[in-house]
Amino acid sequence: MRVPSISTALAAASATTSVACAFQASPPAACLSSRTTFVARPVATTTSLEAEGDAAPSWSAGADDLPADADATVDFPPPLTRVQRLQRAAQFWSSALPIALSYYSKDAELRVKEAFTGVSLTEAEEERVWNEQHEEGARRLVDVITSLKGFYVKTAQIIASRRDLFPPEYTEALSDFTDNVDPLPVELIKAVVEKELLVRGETLDDIFQEFDEEPLGAASVAQVHRAVLTEKYGSKEVAVKVQRPSIESKLMGDIANLKQVAKTFQDTDALPLDYYTVFCELEKQLADEFNFLAEAVAMDRIYETVTRDENGLPCESPIVLPRPVPGLVSRRVLVMDYLEGVPLSRAADEMRKRGIEPGSPESQLFGRKLLQSLTYVFARCILETGFFHADPHPGNIFVMNDGRIGLIDFGQVKQIGGRARETLSKVMVALDERKSDENPEDLEKIGTLALELGVELADDAPAEGPAAVAMWLFDGSVEQLPGGYDKGELSPNSPVKALKSFPQDLVLVGRSSILIKGLSNRLEIPWSLSKEWAPTARRVLEGNAIDSKSGTEGGRESKIRIRDVLKLLKTWGRGKSSRAIARLPSPVRTKVAAVALHCQKRREAREAKK
Repeated sequence: MRVPSISTALAAASATTSVACAFQASPPAACLSSRTTFVARPVATTTSLEAEGDAAPSWSAGADDLPADADATVDFPPPLTRVQRLQRAAQFWSSALPIALSYYSKDAELRVKEAFTGVSLTEAEEERVWNEQHEEGARRLVDVITSLKGFYVKTAQIIASRRDLFPPEYTEALSDFTDNVDPLPVELIKAVVEKELLVRGETLDDIFQEFDEEPLGAASVAQVHRAVLTEKYGSKEVAVKVQRPSIESKLMGDIANLKQVAKTFQDTDALPLDYYTVFCELEKQLADEFNFLAEAVAMDRIYETVTRDENGLPCESPIVLPRPVPGLVSRRVLVMDYLEGVPLSRAADEMRKRGIEPGSPESQLFGRKLLQSLTYVFARCILETGFFHADPHPGNIFVMNDGRIGLIDFGQVKQIGGRARETLSKVMVALDERKSDENPEDLEKIGTLALELGVELADDAPAEGPAAVAMWLFDGSVEQLPGGYDKGELSPNSPVKALKSFPQDLVLVGRSSILIKGLSNRLEIPWSLSKEWAPTARRVLEGNAIDSKSGTEGGRESKIRIRDVLKLLKTWGRGKSSRAIARLPSPVRTKVAAVALHCQKRREAREAKK
């Protein structure tokens, strides 16, 4: 009897109980609606807006929280009490676990019927049975998440973004959670802004000449509104991100529930890997999501990394990053540049409106541009500085109206140490320089480096296991993994199943690699992160060697060379030509894109032969 559907759907059903994909588990906080500039989160300490009590302050309100008199003082909702947190945990356990258990029940039912009748279902009949089970499971999961909200909404966003991993019944049913999650009344939003940003004698009109009442998007942690600043603050269009009152204790309680479930199943085969380690890392990251001051610092720091080359010279970033507005940032409110466009999660619909169909030359060209841009930015951040955006998902990646790509929501960031960066760089180089996927010497070298990172495999894992994990994470172009492992993340024979533990520091690095691998799968473009990251990795290792010999930090001198200037001009020209193509009439644009795509494929083929 064929039962591959169980492991896949179980992970989706268990996503309320464990998050769907190991390294994809990082909570995607700010999937916004059509046009947005978003960023998101950082740390929890008591401020004027935090209520006192035994629970960590947190905010989440609805219309009932507002006074009848619109001019009256707005009362901020209190955090959850201990009893409320216990009630929420009980509701979670009683609602989510039966969804997962229903799959075991259905499997047992089919096996019993087969044993008594001696007749097996055909493949088509079995597929129909499991599709119906998926539909029922997805419906029940939607009801649970709609009722509980909080961190479970983030889980829904993860599943909805992984169409390459989960049954379509789940991804389609949960796609509604990517935009406008229970938006708050604008009166409450404005009250938070006034309390956080205004100085004595100032009114909201002194800061904003326009403030849209309809939110651009509402997510689990915050809500975003478009606004226009007054002349005093620069007269520019901005996005205003406002944290929900009383959200912190709710989200932290939710992830505590998930940790408990993951710990319960830690030593069993019920889940694809050790989710307890994943949730421990996410718990630390989530605690950093409630301080927008730290988020603003992270935005600027990553901006500085990607807008300067390895020699410290200015360069054009392939990705647009919003900047915070000085003087208009607090722990609960963040005013930043406004990026006009749509999130990647809805880019396909927007492209169709512009006459760009999936699979067309324009679509393929954009897909390559998207992968190259994300790959470049994450290579620079992870390998060069170790400080990177740790919450990449289709809601945080923007397709701007001029064809450029934007990255938003910097509340989840991660800093990894120099030793980890160096070992990661060695892994990339070893993967890139391997003679074949089966060469024993290469596999031993790659596997040794993977173990050096802190990866631990089950005692019965084959010798090729560590190398298989590295190739699975960082080389999506591999057709057959060594050791007989399957590429599928939820396959019983996936290298993920062989993992005993994964270093917490690298959980979110893995999340970034999984995002890019998932995009390449959906775009049907073979993509090797290790090949693309290898040049950056070599520069990092060369720089470390020079620093070691000189005994100084940054042993290389920054010199302006002609080749650097030419490289900058080339990058600038490529960006200009890309935006020019986007403005062409549809028939002309298609022909130009077809030529550009053909040239790019020929260049890739030449490089592959080297």
